[in-house]
Amino acid sequence: MRHGRQMHLPLSLRRRAHGLSQTFVMRRSLSIALVLLAPVAVFVAFVWGGRAIGASSPNDDYVLRIELPPITGDVGLPIIEGPLDASRPLVVIDAGHGGHDPGAGDGAIDEKTLTLALARALRDELLSQGGVRVAMTRDSDRFLMLPERTGIARRLKADLFLSVHADSVEGGDASGASIYTLSERGTTEAAARMAERENRADQINGFNLQGTSDAISAILVDLSQREALGQSEEFARLIVREGRGRIAFRERPLESAAFAVLKSPDMPSVLFEAGYISNPADTTRLMSSEGRAAFAQVTGQAIRVYFARQSAL
Repeated sequence: MRHGRQMHLPLSLRRRAHGLSQTFVMRRSLSIALVLLAPVAVFVAFVWGGRAIGASSPNDDYVLRIELPPITGDVGLPIIEGPLDASRPLVVIDAGHGGHDPGAGDGAIDEKTLTLALARALRDELLSQGGVRVAMTRDSDRFLMLPERTGIARRLKADLFLSVHADSVEGGDASGASIYTLSERGTTEAAARMAERENRADQINGFNLQGTSDAISAILVDLSQREALGQSEEFARLIVREGRGRIAFRERPLESAAFAVLKSPDMPSVLFEAGYISNPADTTRLMSSEGRAAFAQVTGQAIRVYFARQSAL
């Protein structure tokens, strides 16, 4: 039967057919291998490229590491304005936030703009009345770290440090000013840290800590800070007294908290939340010439009374 017979090809054709079959199999195997190895090749290239641009290892999530400029030391000191007599008391005014840190506020005015306007108004008021030297941690839109702010005041040997801020709250219609001093808890923690950092290397209220033990240094710092806290609270009460009828305060205007800018151990320090930037009425009032004048006159009078009391002691 014809369909049951096998076909016998010549040897040359059979060898050619076998060669084509092997070539097909090799090409197909190579294609499969390329498909399987492509992701591996991409991964290896990515790792190699990451190392080439600075990634230290595959476990670093391929973060590009950039060398930052070295720390050059303390930030430059601002000028001291007012009487040339160094015996006159010095107040350092700190306008909160600045630079890339806008502070609170999501409207047309942010906190850093408001605080700088108030700080400038207070400086001008103090200089116009005379008798007090004034320096500002910033008189422009620049960023300062919290330790740099108090560091400026301490390096200038300021007699009083005032940090100006504006409060904010989501929802509600909170308004009014409040004055913060350091809380007791903040006092204790700050004293321990300050003693550790400055032991045998600095002075507290003119007393040299060099050569003292850790325990004695901690006690001296704590006593100094408690004295500064008492003076801070006295100044805060003077602001409230001078501001009655002129500044809208919160129901409880005197508060305490562990703000970093209040933790200097040898300098009375107060944080003045002038109002709520989240409240349009407060912001409009504080940005007006009348509102800035009221803030400056009240705070300036409280500063002068405070220094008069201190000189009488």
